[in-house]
Amino acid sequence: MSDNKKSWNRTLAVSAVAAVLALGSVVAQAADTIKVGVLHSLSGTMAISETTLKDTVLMLVEQQNAKGGLLGKKIEAVVVDPASNWPLFAEKTRELLEKDKVDVIFGCWTSVSRKSVLPVIEELNGLMFYPVQYEGEESSKNVFYTGAAPNQQAIPAVDYLMNEIGVKRWVLAGTDYVYPRTTNKILEAYLKAKGVDSKDIMINYTPFGHSDWQNIVADIKKFGSAGKKTAVVSTINGDANVPFYKELGNQGISAADIPVVAFSVGEEELSGIDTAPLVGHLAAWNYFMSVDTEANDAFIEGWHKFIKDEDRVTNDPMEAHYIGFNMWVKAVEKAGTTDVDAVEQAMIGITTPNLTGGTATMLKNHHLTKPVLIGEIQDDGQFEVVWQTEGLVPGDAWSDFLPTSKDIIADWTAPIKCGNYNTKTKKCSGQNY
Repeated sequence: MSDNKKSWNRTLAVSAVAAVLALGSVVAQAADTIKVGVLHSLSGTMAISETTLKDTVLMLVEQQNAKGGLLGKKIEAVVVDPASNWPLFAEKTRELLEKDKVDVIFGCWTSVSRKSVLPVIEELNGLMFYPVQYEGEESSKNVFYTGAAPNQQAIPAVDYLMNEIGVKRWVLAGTDYVYPRTTNKILEAYLKAKGVDSKDIMINYTPFGHSDWQNIVADIKKFGSAGKKTAVVSTINGDANVPFYKELGNQGISAADIPVVAFSVGEEELSGIDTAPLVGHLAAWNYFMSVDTEANDAFIEGWHKFIKDEDRVTNDPMEAHYIGFNMWVKAVEKAGTTDVDAVEQAMIGITTPNLTGGTATMLKNHHLTKPVLIGEIQDDGQFEVVWQTEGLVPGDAWSDFLPTSKDIIADWTAPIKCGNYNTKTKKCSGQNY
């Protein structure tokens, strides 16, 4: 064999060994890291709400790493931008699970984005924590719903308006997608069951990013001039809220005349609005920044330290991520692994303190126990709590007020292990394991 050939073979051998060592190093590095996917819009119409949630997850990861990480490993956040593009949410989910090999995902805001993610995360057996109020009518083995179900926000808000303020006419105003439409379908059935006539219910939908509210607000004003106390129940999402509230002020609609109770407007959205004309309007959530507890004070202090801005606010979906992340950490520690199937079962029954002074428990249907609070907008952009439930309300995945849902339950424990179980037929018609 020639010297050149021997030299070439030695070079190949050395290269092969180097490649194996490099691969081993990468594998070892990957094995020493627990990856958390962050799936929130950082651009587009929903960035006004979701960017803060990305920052919240990064803060929680940093804080957990400061405690020593998880299972002796560092947690690494992998951030993607689905850009308020609903099909892109599915693509980014596949990327996070297949390419980045994340162990869990914290993400989505709108239900249409969650619905886009659902088939992918179920196909690839991923795990996602969804932190925003939604319309219910769903329970997936692969999703934990840490925001409110309708019985933890929409129904109590209507009860408050009806019983405490005496509202008789109802404007159900929402963005045109699944969450507002399904929520309003539930609310319409609930109102009619309470004796409200169809002519006293006005329903209106607008596209994402809608900006021309003059005619719609004029219609609301006219609808409210019939001599009966009128209120707006708002499921308007994203940056469309800014011109909506501005137009209410332009047309002189005060909370004393026609109060608005919002399900998707919190402190973050109000931070970009002149709130002076909105004082007295309402929002229904499970947390407000103004809640006076030691846990909340510590959370706000940690947030300001992380974000390096004392003026930044906190809000309800941030608390939902706080609860979900802490529960996930406990479940991973309990299971001794990040394996999705093991963590999913370990999650059920996990408890962790919320920020309002109580304890959140993960139920068999992958929903939480939550307090329900009604807050009144103040001129500083904060909310004063004017009403709250006496105790915690367990999240109901399937509405009792829709005929197609009233017999359906979700239970991810044996022997049922089904998200769509008919208690009459004793059959599972949805995803089950």
